Amino acid sequence: MDIALIGGHGKIALLAEPLLTEAGHTVHAVIRDPDQTAEIEATGAKAVVADIESLDAAGWDELLRGKDAVVWSAGAGGGNPQRTWAVDHDAAIASMDAAQRVGADRYLMVSYFGASLDHGVPESEPFHVYAEAKARADAHLQDSQLAWTVLGPSGLTLEEPSGRIDLEAAESGTVSRGNVARVIAAVLETPGTAGKFLAFNDGEQEITAAVSAVS
Repeated sequence: MDIALIGGHGKIALLAEPLLTEAGHTVHAVIRDPDQTAEIEATGAKAVVADIESLDAAGWDELLRGKDAVVWSAGAGGGNPQRTWAVDHDAAIASMDAAQRVGADRYLMVSYFGASLDHGVPESEPFHVYAEAKARADAHLQDSQLAWTVLGPSGLTLEEPSGRIDLEAAESGTVSRGNVARVIAAVLETPGTAGKFLAFNDGEQEITAAVSAVS
């Protein structure tokens, strides 16, 4: 597949890119800072410099045209409410709309465990804007005609990846970023995961088997 990976210099993205390229995919990793190009290309991915906060519809179409899949792994981190909304809501939705226009039908969104329009985060909490932005973007994706999958990893760690997860967890725990990268790779190889929200922690089931079991 020819994949556009939005947020190409993120910690999860940098772990996913070599997995995807080693699997034979072409990965166009979208970054804002050209100084990150060498680090991206060391993973086997191709760096594409673009500011997703300022792209118009034509710019998004150009970015995604010819791609088979889009992986959204970008995020403003929740520190600045305006930027959080601009990236996690506005840019995310713009990418989904462009993917539909240009035929990049497979779309994988990295969200978080518990993301929902009923997230229950009070407006007084700093996390509220992020929770609202992600929930509305996820809902827009789920209402689209794309072959979407939303990933809901729990609290992210820098632990070495175990290659094993729990897709049946009722409550959020923790999951290594390396395991999230492996889930991205497995989901893209499993068309039956389209139309599903996959929330997960680190666990005991091998990732490919766990993903296949829900497809």
